[in-house]
Amino acid sequence: MLLSPTVSAFPLAIWIYLLAARGSFWRLSEDKIEPRRLENWPRVAAVVPARNEAATISQAISSLAKQDYPGEFSIVVVDDHSEDGTATLAQKAANESGASRRVRIHTAAPLASGWTGKLWALNEGLQLAASQLPEFLWFTDADIEHAPDTLRRLVFRAERDSLDLVSLMVLLQTKTFPERLLIPPFLYFFLMLYPPRWIADPNASTAAAAGGCILLRRNVLAPIGGIASIRGEVIDDCALARAVKSRGGRIWMGLTRASVSLRSYGTFAEIRDLIARTAFTQLHYSFLLLVLALAGLFTTFLLPWFLFFAYPGEAWLLVDTAIALMVATFLVTVRLYNLSAAWALTLPFAAAFYGYATWLSAVRYWLGRGGQWKGRAQAPRGE
Repeated sequence: MLLSPTVSAFPLAIWIYLLAARGSFWRLSEDKIEPRRLENWPRVAAVVPARNEAATISQAISSLAKQDYPGEFSIVVVDDHSEDGTATLAQKAANESGASRRVRIHTAAPLASGWTGKLWALNEGLQLAASQLPEFLWFTDADIEHAPDTLRRLVFRAERDSLDLVSLMVLLQTKTFPERLLIPPFLYFFLMLYPPRWIADPNASTAAAAGGCILLRRNVLAPIGGIASIRGEVIDDCALARAVKSRGGRIWMGLTRASVSLRSYGTFAEIRDLIARTAFTQLHYSFLLLVLALAGLFTTFLLPWFLFFAYPGEAWLLVDTAIALMVATFLVTVRLYNLSAAWALTLPFAAAFYGYATWLSAVRYWLGRGGQWKGRAQAPRGE
């Protein structure tokens, strides 16, 4: 095949760029900071938005109640019209943890027009927490179990490095086959889009955060217009980070295995819906960007293997090098999840699945069912 050397050069060029010039996203620097003593530990208020989280809320609240934070710390749980007894279970967990005085359960008002559910709940929680005059706000999801020193590490890093927003990507579960195939790529693709080194660089425009664990200085909210300034954002964590950084705030995002997600994905459909909820939003609802993204997935992750098997011996150096870079960079993520190295060979299958979910995300948006989460379409067409 005369064109194979030329065709093979495209994915190789992409992989050389990803390896050498994409902020070393694949190196996965895990947060291992050792907090030292601070003269004054600032007051912190955690806000936990919760909607139908009966399966995980007890463990999540218990882990918050057990934080060994030296300063004043309070917790607001905002029940977003749950139908499964989430609020009752949250209160029970607080009582059993001996933290009932520090935990307040609040039922959110009816969802206001133009707001996504999570941001509406966060906003209500902020209003309640404001009476405590916290210096920091800790936004954390109702399906995360934190290590006892999580808050101490977050605050110490923020104070030591003068950061306005600190975020941690918690460890997602990889127990089922769909999780092992698709969850490591979820982290890999996210960091490819938002390299942590670029996020932390005040001179770079890249901004992102992991919504499950965000520590935010309260005094940065007013300059950005509060949570209301991003009230309709489907990818709310990255929107918040972008708003803070665009106004000169310093932000940082890292990885941790000490805090873990309690949410499990037993089927491919569940992970498909996780991806489809925000994929087309990430592409700004653009058909052109959708086509380019799908073409990019094919060229980067599938074309090298197609050439490897369809045209053995032709342009082998280019093809084999591209595949080697693909496997080597993804292997770091696979190891983070303590999986066998053999899973590093499955990235093309995951890329195909993510392409399918991205296309489905676009279709759902066009049908007025975009941003599906907890029974709500948060990105209906035309909004």
